[in-house]
Amino acid sequence: MAKPTATMPPAPRAPQIAPPAGACDAHVHLVGGKDDFPLWDGRVEDPAPGPDFNGWLDLYRAHLAALGFDKGLIVHSILYGTDNSITVEAVKRMGANFRGVGLLPDNATDADLDRFADQNLKAVRLNYVHGGVLSWEGAKAMAPRLNDRNLHIQMLLHSHLHMDDLAHDIRALPVPLVIDHIGWPDLGLTINDPGFQTLLRLVGDGHAYIKLSALYRLCPPPYDRAAPFVEALAHANPDHCLWGSDWPHLMLNGAQMPDAAALLDAFHDVVTAPDTRQKILCDTPNRLFFA
Repeated sequence: MAKPTATMPPAPRAPQIAPPAGACDAHVHLVGGKDDFPLWDGRVEDPAPGPDFNGWLDLYRAHLAALGFDKGLIVHSILYGTDNSITVEAVKRMGANFRGVGLLPDNATDADLDRFADQNLKAVRLNYVHGGVLSWEGAKAMAPRLNDRNLHIQMLLHSHLHMDDLAHDIRALPVPLVIDHIGWPDLGLTINDPGFQTLLRLVGDGHAYIKLSALYRLCPPPYDRAAPFVEALAHANPDHCLWGSDWPHLMLNGAQMPDAAALLDAFHDVVTAPDTRQKILCDTPNRLFFA
C-alpha cells in the first residue's frame, strides 16, 4: 500500500534577527530520493517527492545560509529505521561543523558504539512517546559505555506524562540527556503542570538539556501559546538550552507547515538578551557536540 508523502518545506528566508556567528541549528533531519537510501517498511510516510539526496543537501545548505547558521546537528529520521547510513553520509558530506544523532538497539555491542562514535554521531535517540529500538532500561544500561566514548542520550517524551516517573533516573545518569521539543508538553496545562515543573528543575539543576524546538507541533503561529514554556526553560538554565528548527518538518500529523525563519523569530521574541542567545545558539551546542 502506498504511503502518504511528506510536504516540501517552504523556500528559506532570512529571520528578522540573525543569530550570532557560529550558531548551530541543533535539530534537523535529512532525507533522500526514493532510490538513495532504503526506507523502513514501518514508516508512516515517504519523503516529499522530487529532490534526490544531493538535492536535499543543497536545500539544507540553503536553509542554513538563509537563517544564518554555520553548524548543525542532523538527527536520524525514523523513516529510515535503524539504518543510520543516510545520517552518517549527510554528516560526512556536510563537513567538520556537523554532527549526528543516530539509533542503536538495547543490545548494541562495544564495536557498534565504537563505529557510531567514529562516524561523528554524538548521541543515541530514545523515543519514549512512540517507542523504538532503544528502551529506557537499555539506555540506562548503555549510559556508562556512552560516557566512555563522549556520547550522550537524546530523548523524546511528554513532560506532563513522563517526567515524574523518569526524574530519579535522569538525575543518576552518568551522561548528558537532551530532551527534544521543550518536553512536548500539554500547553493547556500551563507551565504550572507538575511534570513541566519537574522538567524545569532538572534543567535548572543541570541534570538535563532541553531543545527549544518544534513549537509548530504544539500550537499554530505565532507560537505565543508556547512562549511561556520557552521563557521558563531559558530562564531556568540557558547553559542547558539549545535551539533547533526541526527542518524539513516531517510527519506533521495535522500541524501547520512552518516557516523556519518564523520559528527563529519566535525564539528571539522570547529570548531577548544577547548573552543568553549566545549561550543557547552557540556555546551550549559547541560544548555538547563539538568539544
